[in-house]
Amino acid sequence: MPHSQRQQVCSRGQRSSHLPLVLALLSLAAQPSQAAIEIPSNYHISNFKEPPVITKQPESVTVFGVEDFVMSCEASGNPPPNFRWTKDGEEFDPGNDPELKVVNPFTFYTLSNTVDTLKKYEGRYVCYASNELGTAVSNEAILRTDVPPSQQKEKKASLKAEEGNSMVLKCNPPQSSMEPIIHWMDFRLHHIQLSDRVMVGKDGNLYFAHLTLEDSRNDYTCNVQYLMTRTILAKQPISLNVYPSNSLRNRRPQMMRPSGSKSTYHALKGQTLELECIVQGLPTPKVIWVKKDGELSASRTVKDMFNRRLRFNDISENDGGEYQCIAENTQGKATHTYVLTVEAAPYWIKEPVSQLYAPGETVRLDCQADGTPAPTISWTINGIPLSATDEDSRRIVTSSGSLILKDVNFGDTAIYQCRASNKHGNILTNTNVYVIELPPIILTEDGKTYLHTEGQKASLECETFGSPKPKVMWERGTSLLSDPRVNLLINGGLEISNVTHDDKGLYTCYVDNTNLSISVELEIFNRTVILSPPQAQKVQRGSTAIFTCVALVDGNLSLPLIQWRKNNQKLFESHSDEKYTFEGPNLIIANVEEADEGVYTCQVITTVDMAEASSNLTLCDRPDPPGLLQISDSKHRAVTLSWTPGDDHKSPVQEYVVEYEDQISKERRWEELQTVSGNKKRVVVSLWPYMSYRFRVIAINGVGKSEPSKPSEIHNTQAEAPDSNPEDVRSESTDPGTLLITWKKMDKRNFNGPDFKYKVQWRKAVGSGPTWHMNETTAPPFIVRDVGNFSAFEMKVQAVNEIDDGPEPDPVIGYSGEDVPLEAPMSVGIEEKNSTTIKVVWAPIDKETVRGLLLGYKIHLTRTGSRGHHRGRRSREPENTVVVEAGPHDVKKTISHLRPYSHYVLAVAVFNKKGEGPLSQEMPFKTDEGVPGPPASLSLDSPSETEMNLRWMPPAQPNGILTGFLLQYHQITERADDNSMQMETIDNPMVTHFTLKKLDRHSHYRFYLRGRTKAGDGEPIIMMGATTLDGAPPANISLAVGENSVNVSWIAKKRHRSIDFHIHYLNMNGFSKWKKSEKVNSAQSFYQLQGLSPGSRYHLLLIYKNVSFWGDYINTEGTEVMEMQQNFATQGWFIGLVSAIVLLLLILLILCFIKRSKGGKYSVKDKEDGPMDSEARPMKDETFGEYRSLESDLEEKRTASQPSLCEASKLCSEDNLDFNGSSAITTELNLDESLASEGQEGFHSLPDNSPLNPTTIPSATNSMPNSVIILD
Repeated sequence: MPHSQRQQVCSRGQRSSHLPLVLALLSLAAQPSQAAIEIPSNYHISNFKEPPVITKQPESVTVFGVEDFVMSCEASGNPPPNFRWTKDGEEFDPGNDPELKVVNPFTFYTLSNTVDTLKKYEGRYVCYASNELGTAVSNEAILRTDVPPSQQKEKKASLKAEEGNSMVLKCNPPQSSMEPIIHWMDFRLHHIQLSDRVMVGKDGNLYFAHLTLEDSRNDYTCNVQYLMTRTILAKQPISLNVYPSNSLRNRRPQMMRPSGSKSTYHALKGQTLELECIVQGLPTPKVIWVKKDGELSASRTVKDMFNRRLRFNDISENDGGEYQCIAENTQGKATHTYVLTVEAAPYWIKEPVSQLYAPGETVRLDCQADGTPAPTISWTINGIPLSATDEDSRRIVTSSGSLILKDVNFGDTAIYQCRASNKHGNILTNTNVYVIELPPIILTEDGKTYLHTEGQKASLECETFGSPKPKVMWERGTSLLSDPRVNLLINGGLEISNVTHDDKGLYTCYVDNTNLSISVELEIFNRTVILSPPQAQKVQRGSTAIFTCVALVDGNLSLPLIQWRKNNQKLFESHSDEKYTFEGPNLIIANVEEADEGVYTCQVITTVDMAEASSNLTLCDRPDPPGLLQISDSKHRAVTLSWTPGDDHKSPVQEYVVEYEDQISKERRWEELQTVSGNKKRVVVSLWPYMSYRFRVIAINGVGKSEPSKPSEIHNTQAEAPDSNPEDVRSESTDPGTLLITWKKMDKRNFNGPDFKYKVQWRKAVGSGPTWHMNETTAPPFIVRDVGNFSAFEMKVQAVNEIDDGPEPDPVIGYSGEDVPLEAPMSVGIEEKNSTTIKVVWAPIDKETVRGLLLGYKIHLTRTGSRGHHRGRRSREPENTVVVEAGPHDVKKTISHLRPYSHYVLAVAVFNKKGEGPLSQEMPFKTDEGVPGPPASLSLDSPSETEMNLRWMPPAQPNGILTGFLLQYHQITERADDNSMQMETIDNPMVTHFTLKKLDRHSHYRFYLRGRTKAGDGEPIIMMGATTLDGAPPANISLAVGENSVNVSWIAKKRHRSIDFHIHYLNMNGFSKWKKSEKVNSAQSFYQLQGLSPGSRYHLLLIYKNVSFWGDYINTEGTEVMEMQQNFATQGWFIGLVSAIVLLLLILLILCFIKRSKGGKYSVKDKEDGPMDSEARPMKDETFGEYRSLESDLEEKRTASQPSLCEASKLCSEDNLDFNGSSAITTELNLDESLASEGQEGFHSLPDNSPLNPTTIPSATNSMPNSVIILD
């Protein structure tokens, strides 16, 4: 074998040593059967040889002209293939034919100019492409010749027919291998109007089911169009004259095309077939299509030409059978049966695969085809039939058509053709068997990461290439073969179904017996779950619908995308009309309309999975009112109501409410009579006698109530005697000697007739005999007087009307009115049990003296005061009376919760419904001494870190004579069992304070203080507290800096005494000295330091007892105001020099003034009276400019009028010569409550002579006022 079939290649990576192989599978690279064997682009191989592959098949063609004659075939391969042709099974070389031109090895066409010379080239052509690896065979291409259709000479036809008859206008298109397209038109080239009465047949003729007078015209023209030759032939116009009929009769349907009652059709699978059914008749028949023993395929059948054609698209064997066209009109019907047989040309079920093979392997080429009739399978090698080659025992053709090649070698490299044939044609496939040795390579990238969620199917890729086929192995720390979820893929990949978190980790794929391997990582996340899916919404038009979708997403994933869809179309947030708004998990649909109805889906999309849930939005409304309300089947006290339901507007009716209105009643209002289930349309309603009814019905659905239906007609019921008597007949007698009989008033609907009344009857229950007293009334109650106190009576009330009395009522027992009892209980006694409880006893009362129903006894108990107070003081105490009730059969009562050490009086009375009788004689008694109540108050005060003062008030209820106090206390600790109680006994009851010493300064305590009497210790008052610690500087200091101030805030320490401290500050921008604030108390929590300069840097220190406990630097806001720095103008020597110069100038001015006065050049008086000339000021400035520059800015405010340069002149004043007269200006500012920002500095001491502790404050020497606040 040539060594070229042992190719060398570079391979990826090396495999490190691992555990023994766990999984193994054979990787196959399946390719299309007629495609070349594809070599991966990253498989580096030089000059790789490839067998030929047909890339362009020659096509069958019908030649109408010389320009149509082209036969072409293309193929690829390396080395490039050689081409040859056969025609009708014989070798055909187009290069040897002088009338053919070969453009390239695989394309030729004719050089002839006449069509007649093409007839000899008709036949079946096959193309062969060959190189050293084999020969590929093309499909068979058929070349036919035909003459283009041409216009035929015809005579113009004129037809005449009677109205109502059928008619056929012949088209007779020219014969051609092409199928024509027929257009019936008039001379204006307008199409003839087609209908179910007038239509075009498949034969091109124009059929009339029956003629009308409007069908008369002389320009029926058949135009025949051939698409392939781009030809349209116009036939001779046909003239049709329809004349009226004297006896136009209807006719039953008759078949025009096809004729007869049955026809047979044959079709091949995949073709398009049309069945035609054109009928005549008057009136125009209607046509329906049916399939016997089956149903028409909705996907492959289409009805056309006004239901006169049944077209099958992509017909299949299942469409075979019998079909019927049934035409029917008022006169009868006609039926035509179509027997359809569908056969199939051969088509592939399974095609063999082109593949690389290594020497010694066994090759199986499976080739299976189907068709009707069943095709036969045959094999060729490089285009040569298998039977014509040398017999080889290694080649076997199975009964199913497969070809098996055993123990292949390089000589078996070839192209194998499988051909399937039946009477309808044949198909062929080329399969490349390439025996070669290629080193293996792993094509999948190393280090890939696969992301999946629990429950998904994970596919780990490991694509390989090589010859022989690489044997792929997978391994992991645990065995994979034993897991039924693991599946080995044919392409070398590993598939894991229903993955869990246990499956995450590294997986290694490698090729057996090589050092090639890759590793991939599998990461598993929690599955995305929709916790709250959107719920179905039924809303009214114009309202707002809200769908909510809440999901749970793995926390290791990024935030999911929530995508909303309507009817599977994406929704986007609306900005113009605000129809759709997305707010977190909510989809808000505003102003709902019909177009908004549909299925809304929430999709929660992460990088690894997606969860979705859907729900419906339905536009609904209140139902329409029921209609056609009718009364029927009238009976004694019932009628049947029926109605027609209105539109429920997509919200089913839940119930109907039947209402009535009594036309006799003065009130005349609609009342509910009965409710009916929403699926009912009729109901039997019960009625009351003596009423005039009108009915109406209201429908109710999930949205609300409908409007009422239109009222029914009036229905009257006859008067009858009452059916029932009033209920709850009873006595409510309250006045002595009277019997008040009352009852529940009857509903007017139960009066049953006119002149309704109540017949009231009564008699004594004992000793009065059978006689009943009787009276009538129209309403309760009825009163009988002078019947004695609390006497028993039988009573009954009967309903009567004009027709008759109601049923006989049963009597009930009632009593006449009661009076208050006459006597008090006798033999009242008291037995004391303890200091808070007594037992009271008495003799039973004579019931005759009760004068009513004995309800019980009332014990009146009054506390008159404490035993510890003297008589006068006790009399001033408010008395408090308590009433305790006892039952009618009781003769004793125990009373608890009395106040110990108190005076009481007690009396007992009898009571009935009318009230209480007289009280028994008061009985005084007193209670013994008891334990006291808790002290009235307790307060704590700590004078030092280890001492606590307790102050209290005595108990408000001593319940005896106080003998002292018991003080208990213990430390509060976290340990529940650490409850060591300490005790102090105070024997003097007058003591109201006590000091505890040697307490733990770090602990909190709980204190219990109790009062004491002879009876024992009382209830404690409890308080928690701790000693107060010595004062300490504040902590957690923060600052808030402004433009002219800074807020300093701190947190005062709990339990510490307050202290006073100062805030010292220094302006770092100038030469100023340290300043300090007023005293600041630590209990204030904040302080505002004011008067700072804007845009300046300050150093702050907090000083307590001459020690700094905090410091910081701040920068005030705003723009810095520059202060004049101290210069030589403020020095003493300079001031003296200036003073001397000023003195000399004054002398010169005096001399000048005297000289001018003597000269008399101007009047001094004039200068004093008039203002200074404006021109004099510049002269003054020039004359005294040097002098003026030394003056302060106040000189600018001099007036222009000067009586004299010395007299009243400010130049001569001493004040004006003091340039530093304004030494310092201090302004007092108020504090505000602003908080300060935080800053802190450690403690450090200051010396006594430090500038932070000045004894005097030097005056400012600047020429500008100093705005800094100085507070001592």
